[in-house]
Amino acid sequence: MEDFSMNTSLDGSFNNSNSSDSDYYTKVFFIMEVLSYIIVSVGLSLTLVAICALYFLVRADHVAPIYVINLLITDLLQLCGLIVSLAQDKIPTGHHYVFSMYRYCLGVSVGFMVCVAMERYLVIAHPLWYRFRRTIKSSVAICVVVWVLPIFFFWFPRGIPFVLLLAFPLFIFFLGGTVKALSASISVPSDEKRRIVGILVLVLLIYTLLFLPLIIWYLVAGDNIHHFIVAYFLVQLSPLADLLLYVFMKKGIIDKLLASVCCCRMDSNDVSRMESNDISSASV
Repeated sequence: MEDFSMNTSLDGSFNNSNSSDSDYYTKVFFIMEVLSYIIVSVGLSLTLVAICALYFLVRADHVAPIYVINLLITDLLQLCGLIVSLAQDKIPTGHHYVFSMYRYCLGVSVGFMVCVAMERYLVIAHPLWYRFRRTIKSSVAICVVVWVLPIFFFWFPRGIPFVLLLAFPLFIFFLGGTVKALSASISVPSDEKRRIVGILVLVLLIYTLLFLPLIIWYLVAGDNIHHFIVAYFLVQLSPLADLLLYVFMKKGIIDKLLASVCCCRMDSNDVSRMESNDISSASV
């Protein structure tokens, strides 16, 4: 398994290819570069706005924005690293350090995604226990731990994909446990329940669609350059996808959307029940 560095993998495969493959990779890299500029230009401004807006949502009984703020800060660092990688011709000596920092930020991002999912799960599954233990100080302490632990990635780079893969069963457990505990929870309003489930589903989708392909590449297909290009581009989209968490933290449009989806589902269930009753009546 190779170290978590894009330039080593791409350069090695690129130099060993023939002229037709060279033209193909040149076009692919050009498209990725253009898309990277778009991601940076859109992501930087929106992420800064989201961080400022989430800061005003933090209060003693609502600490979830703290984890999302830290997640967005890691996104900012990733975007800054992407800017430096786009200017690698001008700053060739710092390329290795940029990808080391990028690797570190990916680990921190997954850590805060786990924190967001865990916090939302505890609100539903263990509301009384969590109500007396959630404080801003404890949340800040957890954030410090999440920022410090991925530093060990620099000494054990081969263990990165295995550590990041551990988040997958945690996301499934938090989502399944939350859905199971929803019917028994009476202290959480219905709109808050919908937002919590929406956040958990979103976190699982972001991890599965954007992070998991890159993790699988390092675990299984380490020599597949096409898989790596797609996986690396998908993980670049994570800063934009994380902005959706801010939307779920805000009350308003997302509540109406989730309410309409739930109403449609209830209506369809009612229709199916009526049809089944009609069939039963007709058979009698």
